[in-house]
Amino acid sequence: MDFAFTDEQNLIRETYREFCQKELNPEYVRWMDENCDYPPDDLLEKFAALGTMGATIPEQYGGSGLSMVDNCIIYEEIGTASVAASMGVGISTTFGAKPILEMGTEAQKQKHLPRIVEGKEKWALALTEPAGGTDILGAIRTTAEKKGDRYVINGQKLWISGAHKADYLTTVVITDKNVERKNGLSVLIVDAKTPGITIRPVKKLGVHAFGVNEIFFDDVEVPVENLLGKENKGWYQLLTTLNPERISTSLLSLGIAKSAFEYALNYAKERMAFGKTIGSFQILQHYLADIAIETENARNLIYKCAWLYDAGQRYDVEVSMAKIVACRASELAARYGMEIMGGFGFAMEYDMQRHFRDYKQMMFSPISDEMAKNYIAQSFGLPKSY
Repeated sequence: MDFAFTDEQNLIRETYREFCQKELNPEYVRWMDENCDYPPDDLLEKFAALGTMGATIPEQYGGSGLSMVDNCIIYEEIGTASVAASMGVGISTTFGAKPILEMGTEAQKQKHLPRIVEGKEKWALALTEPAGGTDILGAIRTTAEKKGDRYVINGQKLWISGAHKADYLTTVVITDKNVERKNGLSVLIVDAKTPGITIRPVKKLGVHAFGVNEIFFDDVEVPVENLLGKENKGWYQLLTTLNPERISTSLLSLGIAKSAFEYALNYAKERMAFGKTIGSFQILQHYLADIAIETENARNLIYKCAWLYDAGQRYDVEVSMAKIVACRASELAARYGMEIMGGFGFAMEYDMQRHFRDYKQMMFSPISDEMAKNYIAQSFGLPKSY
């Protein structure tokens, strides 16, 4: 297996590294965490001009048609600079462009994809409900009743990232109550400004610069042509979106791990105690070595998943593993980083506390580590454990 990037991929990496060093410097990222609930529009416009939103969208719709490996190179650099920015830039591709490409009509593709590429449409996925979490499928109660040329939506969604800024909501609803849940779900494109929609921001511990929300649907009318894919087949079709999402979320954890490691390493090289730098002490060297090992393991597994995706092979088990390994790397980096920095790590004016807050979201989103382990075990032929 060739682990080397091509010249073109090295250029992508250097381009985004330089861009992030300029546009997502530590002071600006700190400011976003303290003042924003979504990456600023001018920042997103700069990413759009760079071609980020259209990286994996086919050229016929204005994108670049890059591979998943190429996309990982891009989002590894963005996520290392800012997890919140990575989520804000990538969400419209993951939950807007990807479902439309996989499930949409040509008219839907022509309408939305070029605007996503240009950064003129923001999207969010309205899937999880209050009783959900791990049991996303069983918790869905939101319904869409067909009345003539309209679907009428009623229900509630929770923990919906970026919904307060979205132009459109990729919304999962029950369209057949009389069958097993997975056989009665559909996906609708919902204009977020439609009458009857109420969006309430939810305050959270970490990733402050990319907010989550509660959404209420009260007799929200959506044209039938906004059906994405086939009626009652939405769950099976949506799975083609959820597995690539786990590559994306693994990259977020990788970004946290890399950034926390570099922050702790630089501190260990500069902080003096007992007449020498604390990086001279064996225990702290071991802390840093352990972080580096787990981070490299995560990176290799993530890129393997991307390679499998590009090769058209199954990667569902591997990406569940990548999610867990990357989360462990981010946890170790943030926890050891706090210990290396001591009181300075606990101070809000230093970045380590942000990494410590941010990594926790990745442990249970979009799927908990425990549920991912269940899936991995079942792939070996073991019985369902829940």
